[in-house]
Parts: sequence; structure tokens; C-alpha cells
Amino acid sequence: MAEVGEVTEGCRLPVLRRNQDNEDEWPLAEILSVKDISGRKLFYVHYIDFNKRLDEWVTHDRLDLKKIQFPKKEAKTPTKNGLPGSRPGSPEREVKRKVEVVSPATPVPASTETTQASVFPQNGSARRAVAAQPGRKRKSNCLGTDEDSQDSSDGIPSAPRMTGSLVSDRSHDDIITRMKNIECIELGRHRLKPWYFSPYPQELTTLPVLYLCEFCLKYVKSLKCLQRHLTKCDLRHPPGNEIYRKGTISFFEIDGRKNKSYSQNLCLLAKCFLDHKTLYYDTDPFLFYVMTEYDCKGFHIVGYFSKEKESTEDYNVACILTLPPYQRRGYGKLLIEFSYELSKVEGKTGTPEKPLSDLGLLSYRSYWSQTILEILMNLKSENGERPQITINEISEITSIKKEDVISTLQYLNLINYYKGQYILTLSEDIVDGHERAMLKRILRIDSKCLHFTPKDWSKRGKW
Repeated sequence: MAEVGEVTEGCRLPVLRRNQDNEDEWPLAEILSVKDISGRKLFYVHYIDFNKRLDEWVTHDRLDLKKIQFPKKEAKTPTKNGLPGSRPGSPEREVKRKVEVVSPATPVPASTETTQASVFPQNGSARRAVAAQPGRKRKSNCLGTDEDSQDSSDGIPSAPRMTGSLVSDRSHDDIITRMKNIECIELGRHRLKPWYFSPYPQELTTLPVLYLCEFCLKYVKSLKCLQRHLTKCDLRHPPGNEIYRKGTISFFEIDGRKNKSYSQNLCLLAKCFLDHKTLYYDTDPFLFYVMTEYDCKGFHIVGYFSKEKESTEDYNVACILTLPPYQRRGYGKLLIEFSYELSKVEGKTGTPEKPLSDLGLLSYRSYWSQTILEILMNLKSENGERPQITINEISEITSIKKEDVISTLQYLNLINYYKGQYILTLSEDIVDGHERAMLKRILRIDSKCLHFTPKDWSKRGKW
């Protein structure tokens, strides 16, 4: 059996952890870092095949040293012209590498304009059916399960866009950024435990608590500094225009160029809870839509999404986040629904930028499913015939991109082949499940409360 002193970075071994059912388990983990505090060794571990937000510091008594796997010695880095080669993921290499975004959605079948909906009974228990595309074989579902879709796609991520605020990238995945660097964040009445690395100033990462002003998101090193700041900060809501209010819920539109400091602070906070994104400080090309909850003290941030002012790929969301204290309460779907309401006003269809986080993918799948099923179940037959609707019509009504409509129908496994054509059949189980889900979905966007005029950014020069 190995000694504790032999455990180094790169070693793999089973580590004791408590699972969701409050039971002990011993998953395989990798040692990412080792530190010594007052003669006591601590090990930062990443559980293999688990999300990085579960990474943690552990003591030696939680390590199973009998099954340790020592790291293999790496070959020397090849050189060219006497100079060391750039490591994979370095800026020099990233600039040269050409990569392609792979969407989690199934490829779009041709001629989707001809796809129709119809009512068709299945085993005597179905209420509705929708005719799918004729002349094409049914494609298997390309949307993975929650376990295999942490970032919504196993494809190659896009190369970093150097103008983005938070952009998709895995090239930054070195030993430093793999480790959480902030212990705790105090934001208003909440204390948040970050899930991932965020590039806050190095001198703040050693603090037990990082304090943020919940209105301007300025970060300070102590409670005393925060109290002093609050006497000077006159903000009680995010900067920008309030474009929606219903009850206690409001949305503010923030221009990344006009409110640069707030936008950058928002991105730093968001990076604590978004893994597959890299933070850059040019927020000019982005708009930020911050959702807040109002009380007598002001408008408290609940979550946000950002979008490009000009997107060549029909993205209506770049990053989206509901802060942990507000998760599992319907706010995530509300953010998604609001992004599509904006797309409806703009007269466009939209889709979120890929890759999505595991939680983001689950939220989008759920929203797409509920929205599309709501339309299909409300279809009415004419002259006793099955009601008909095209994929294009669903896309136009919902502003959901056609690819996402088709992938959702396939994910729900609704497509069936009958008498020479493809139809979509809603069974009693699907209908009942949808009705139960809609009863729980209390928070909805009211389009009458939206006061939003889209801008043509192509005519505004440099935003």
C-alpha cells in the first residue's frame, strides 16, 4: 500500500464521498493539487465521470491508497528549429486550428416545409398525432441523456471568439482553471459556493468570503469595504432599461458597451457557475438581460442571459444562468421563455449558443417539449379530418428554430410510420405528463407586459 507522501498530482484512486441519497460511495478520482496546511495535507480531487462542480478538497483519510494509480511519465515535448512546440490549446495553436461546431440537435431533414400534423389513434389510447416528413427514414435520437451530455454535445467546440464576454472553449482547461479558486461569495442575503474557476484578481482568491454589491456587482475583500461601498452606491436595480415588469419580476436590458463595468462584473460572477465558457473583457458586442425580483430594498438579481447584438447563426442566447438560490423554482424556464418572446418581437427564430451546460440542456429540452406539445394539443380538427400543421408553422409560432423543433420531436419519440407517411403520435402518457408539468409551471411571461423595441445593429456602426 502506498504512503500518503507518495500521493502526487495526476494520481488516480478511489475517494470517499457522500452521494445524493446520503450514502457513502468510492468513485475513482484524480488528484489535481496537493497543499499542506499546518502539517496537514489536503488533496484537491476531481471525480472521474462526475461534473466538475463536485470537485473538492479532501483529507488523506478519504483516500483508498490500496488502489492508487500513479501517473505515467510524459514524453518530452517535441521541438522544431530548436524551440519547444506550443502546447495544445495555446493561443498560437488555437489561431491555426480550424474547428467546427457540432450541434446536439439531429440534422434537419430536407423539405421540412411539407411536414404536416394530424390526429391519429394509437392502440386506442392516443389523443393526437402529427404527420411527419414523408419520404425519409426515421432518424435515431441524437440528443444524449443527462449523463452523457454535460455540455450538450460530444462534438468539437468552437474556437474562442476573441470579442466575446463568455464564449465556448475548452482550450483553457489547464490545471489552474480546473480548480475552484473562490471559496464563498456573499451576494445580498445569499452566500454562494462557486462551482467552477472564475478569473477574479489573484489577491481575492485567498479570502474565506468574497463580497459583492448585489446591485452593481462590484467585488470587495471585506464586509467593512462592502458597507462603505453601499453608502456610496446609489443603484437599487441593474443599470439599463426596464423592459418588462409583472408582479415582482422585472427584466432589464443592459448594453455591454454602455455599461461595461457592470457587464464585466456580471460575467465574472456567471463564470463561477458556467464551466465550458472562457471570459474575455470585451462586452461591447453583447446585450445582457437581467431578471430581478423586487422587494422593499430593491431589485435583486435572480439570473440573466446574454445575446450578441448581431448573430450570423441565429443565436438568441449566448450565456444563460439562474443563480443557485433561485434554481428549481421555474426561473430558468422563465429566462428561456423571455428570450423567445424577444425573438418573436424581432420576427426571427432563435437557438441557444452551443455547447449548453448539463443543467442548461435539461431546461431547454423541457421548455421546447412543453411549448411544442402545448401547440399540438391545442390543434383543432376541421370537417372531421386530422388537424394539420407544418414544422415551419410551429417554428414561426414559437420562434424556436426548425432544427430544435425536429430534434425535440425525435427526443420525445413521437415519430411513427403509418400508411406511407411519418406521423407524430401523442400517447396518453405524453399528454398526462405534459398536463402535470404545466400545472406546476406557475411562472409565465405575459407578452402584454413587455415593452421592447428591437434595434437594427447593422446600421449602428460599431454597436
